[in-house]
Amino acid sequence: MIDLRSDTITKPSEDMRKAMYNAEVGDDVFKEDPTVNKLEEYAAELLGKESALFVTSGVMGNQICLNLLTEPGDEVICEIDSHIFNYESGSPAKLSGIQLNPIEGKFGVFTAEQAESKIRPIDAYYMPRTKVIEVENTHNRAGGTIWPIEKILSLKEVVIKYDLKYHLDGARIWNACLATGISAAEYASHFDTISCCLSKGLGAPVGSLIAGNNGMIKEAYRIRKSWGGGMRQAGVLAAAGLFALKNNFSRLIEDHINAKYLAEEIAAISSVQINLETVQTNIVMFKPIKMDAGEVIEQAKQNGLLISTVKPGWIRAVTHLDVTKDDIKKAAQILKKVLK
Repeated sequence: MIDLRSDTITKPSEDMRKAMYNAEVGDDVFKEDPTVNKLEEYAAELLGKESALFVTSGVMGNQICLNLLTEPGDEVICEIDSHIFNYESGSPAKLSGIQLNPIEGKFGVFTAEQAESKIRPIDAYYMPRTKVIEVENTHNRAGGTIWPIEKILSLKEVVIKYDLKYHLDGARIWNACLATGISAAEYASHFDTISCCLSKGLGAPVGSLIAGNNGMIKEAYRIRKSWGGGMRQAGVLAAAGLFALKNNFSRLIEDHINAKYLAEEIAAISSVQINLETVQTNIVMFKPIKMDAGEVIEQAKQNGLLISTVKPGWIRAVTHLDVTKDDIKKAAQILKKVLK
């Protein structure tokens, strides 16, 4: 079975498992796990921030950052298809007492003018206070699209003008870095906080990182603990994250090449809607014209291919380190057979 449902389905390689097995561990709640400490120090350096914190998931990472940057009653501006708006279980409201104010962007990207139009008047006591602008790079639901650095910089001007905070959901920031040549530190330098995943394209089994200044991450330790995120001998997981960062970054280009190949093969099918402009990293989004998306997914499964849907009518295929070029060629043939 070829599984293209997500890049989260990868399994640890033999070398990664060896690193986990050999990891030196301690109690991380006491900050005594040497492997976790190494991961956090390495990540902080990689992201150009004072400190970093290892957390269990991307959702926890985003939510800790939003909690750090806001107070109950505040509002966060984000894109309408963003992960925090669609896939985090209403956690901004449940955990931090804040609400999200979404903008409809183009391929997941919105403009500084759009953001500025959403900012609440400072003296409007009957409205929520605008406190944060959030960016997702790459953008999952838009198809792995990359935020142009000039758009990030223009939004930063709005953040500064209105004394706001700036958060980057960088779950797949590594894909953006490889595609653009812009370092993670350069991206992160424009934001107050950043979250990034180890368990997607990098192939670790568990974990995400958040980074910011020392004061923020010190408080993030407290928030993580209060939300049940304190871990004990977490070095076995941190070792996988360290291995992933040091060994699996450069190979992401293979995923991008495979995604582009698959997208071009799908584009040759007359009964499919696809925009090749959005295939910028490792995600391919397409819409069958003559068949229901659910029917395509089921028939593909019967032929040995797992794919998924993330919004009505649209199908998603995600390339990752556990699929080869031959797998992608087979996947393309299966889709041609199903969609003929």
